[in-house]
Amino acid sequence: MKILFDCRYTRFGRHDGISRYTARLVEELAKLHPVTMVIYDERQLELLPDLPWVKGRHPRGAGEFLGARYLNRYQPDVVFTPMQTIGPWGRDFALVTTIHDLIYYTHRTPPRHIHVVARLVWRIYHLWWGFQRGLLNRADAHLADSETTKRQLLEHRATRNPITVVHLGTDQLPEPPRRTLPDARELVYMGSFMPYKGVDVLARALHRLPGYRLRLMSRVTERERAALEAIAPPGSLEFLNGASDDEYADALDRAIAVVSASKEEGFGLPVIEGMARGTPAIVRDIPIFREIGGDAARYFTDEDGLVAQLRALEDAGEWERRSRESVAHAAGYTWSAAAQTLLGVLTQTVERRGSAPRTRRRRAHLTQARADRRTR
Repeated sequence: MKILFDCRYTRFGRHDGISRYTARLVEELAKLHPVTMVIYDERQLELLPDLPWVKGRHPRGAGEFLGARYLNRYQPDVVFTPMQTIGPWGRDFALVTTIHDLIYYTHRTPPRHIHVVARLVWRIYHLWWGFQRGLLNRADAHLADSETTKRQLLEHRATRNPITVVHLGTDQLPEPPRRTLPDARELVYMGSFMPYKGVDVLARALHRLPGYRLRLMSRVTERERAALEAIAPPGSLEFLNGASDDEYADALDRAIAVVSASKEEGFGLPVIEGMARGTPAIVRDIPIFREIGGDAARYFTDEDGLVAQLRALEDAGEWERRSRESVAHAAGYTWSAAAQTLLGVLTQTVERRGSAPRTRRRRAHLTQARADRRTR
């Protein structure tokens, strides 16, 4: 079985969420089965494992509408993509796509960094259920990051294809960390500054938490920064504006908690990333965080609840107990387990597609046509 793994969403120089998901999952999958990566720029190789690769088109270009058809030249049996946006038409292989969340159907605001013209295309692509159903139904199978997302997909009848939940993983330390209550009162937030993320709730709560500092890891615009500084106590926010992996790990190791007031998530990876390093998670009480954080995380519904949960962590014995529970819980989320499940999905999808008489006839016809061209 020849697998092409779509790595075209890998960043340059520093990972974001989808980039890290891609790099870690393809690395673990390659330990189980030969894999060929698809990139669009050789600079992406800096953040990817040393594996065979081929070139594809830019994932955000106009040619993405026929992106799968372009990959026919490499004659894969199956292509896996960490997004759902590749055009599935005209392909000769099985296609497995990923739906991380349905956030934009609830919070209907396009990302602020994209061009005004691109926003119109974005709205058609992401906000029109008819288009999404047509796109998803022309693939062969899908991954979802969580049972929460899968349930939403089923409720909206988004696809007739099989949906398999593959939880994200996190990097586990060689030895389980044994930590004590940090001296500093530092909080870590990793994520975007879109309105539904609720970062303003975290910033305002600092007025009732003197001595606390909120460290914000992600890239931030001047406008977003100014808005948060206007509602937080002076000097209580630290903007790293895009932390490296080492900076992020160091921040988690020093923090009293990783926090999120987000109203929607597809998974909430920072929750598990913090827990794996022994940092308790305090998050908004929503279904996805309940699914991912389980009994190890602590939950709030409003600013009063957030403050109360943080105050409870100021007791050293309570903090250390929660830290141990967090480490134990996070141990169940590994990239190797995700890769094993993914390989099973890819294998079953190829077998299912190959068993369809129409598909077999078409593949045989194409194989013969290629052979005829070579002999001319």
